[in-house]
Amino acid sequence: MHARAARSGHTGGVVANIRYGDDIPTDAELRLSGDVSGGKRAVELGISEWFNAVEFAQAGAKAFAVDPDAAKIAEMRARADAAEVSVQCHATDLADLGEIASGSVEVVVAAHTVEKIDDLSRLLRQVHRILIPSMPFLISVHHPFSVVSDAAPYGSTARSIEDWFTSLNRSNFRVDQVREVGNVGNVPSTLILRARKEGS
Repeated sequence: MHARAARSGHTGGVVANIRYGDDIPTDAELRLSGDVSGGKRAVELGISEWFNAVEFAQAGAKAFAVDPDAAKIAEMRARADAAEVSVQCHATDLADLGEIASGSVEVVVAAHTVEKIDDLSRLLRQVHRILIPSMPFLISVHHPFSVVSDAAPYGSTARSIEDWFTSLNRSNFRVDQVREVGNVGNVPSTLILRARKEGS
């Protein structure tokens, strides 16, 4: 079913059916991104395996996709063409968002695309720059508990929850939603953070 038709009757506008991981609720249920209809500007930061920029476009957003991988950019364009929507693609480093105007974007989503990035502070500064104040940056990662083992203590192979909160806070974001969803054994499989831009 078309994204707009599927959700336009919900209170709060049109919510894109973006995905944060496999076998977990989509944003049609979680409702973290807000109404993206009417040409609101939405960025998929790192093209995920769910090609969320297409979902944004189908919900009525002006969608952007940023990824350094030319093959992913080509696949995004092909999927957008097949869905008969427009996605503006930028083949560039995830922390190089110079082609997107400052203070022009309503939502940025990074679904399992930034958890391994080395210079997280630089990326967060760029996301902060392009977002409109109070608008959300949505991040999903493998839950740090889900990768703990006898050989890999908590925080040794993935950023801890504290690491994410500290990095976001230092970059002038305020986390206002935390979702721990899915399951791997006895722990959640996915951590979703919604961080809102503070300041200008």
